Amino acid sequence: MRDGYFYGVGLLAAAALLLWLTSWPLALVAVLLGVFFLWFFRDPERVVPTGPGLIVSPGDGLVTEAVTFETTDGPRQRISIFLSVFDVHVNRSPIAGTITVARYQKGKYLNAMNPASAGENEQNIVTVRGEGFEVTFKQIAGLLARRIVFVPVVGSTIARGERVGLIKFGSRVDVILPAEAELRVTPGVRVKGGASVLARMPAAGGARS
Repeated sequence: MRDGYFYGVGLLAAAALLLWLTSWPLALVAVLLGVFFLWFFRDPERVVPTGPGLIVSPGDGLVTEAVTFETTDGPRQRISIFLSVFDVHVNRSPIAGTITVARYQKGKYLNAMNPASAGENEQNIVTVRGEGFEVTFKQIAGLLARRIVFVPVVGSTIARGERVGLIKFGSRVDVILPAEAELRVTPGVRVKGGASVLARMPAAGGARS
């Protein structure tokens, strides 16, 4: 992504300047940091599953929780995904549809593995409605993550698995699903954004992935 070029190329340019002005050890550090940033902000292509009612992961990482909880609109399911600094940090839409909510919330920077981070940390809350149901996902900042990027706006129509933004440097993504969604993942499973199926809506038929 553009951020990778911004940090990576900038550091590589700094390495060339350091090599000219000082010595190679400092230049080597800048080169290594530049290569790291280019790798960190990688944005690989993904094969997005097809089929009605499929809900894909909005990010890469480790599933840490899958629970049912109560809301003012009735029961919902939540899948929490932890993104370490080694995971791809590009976020994708879990379903095809229209964005009905995109709300930024200021907050703390607790460790993303801490359950309290789901409600207390800085986050961007997005709801997408399509195929007769809606899915909400939260881009949650972590201990190191201090910037959340989200590109679409309310009213935008997006495709399943479409790139929508990213969270920089370690973070968490929560996905809020209808209570009747049939989960396809359990805690401890690693998922890939836009490619791994988290759940399927039962009314969608027998499509599997």
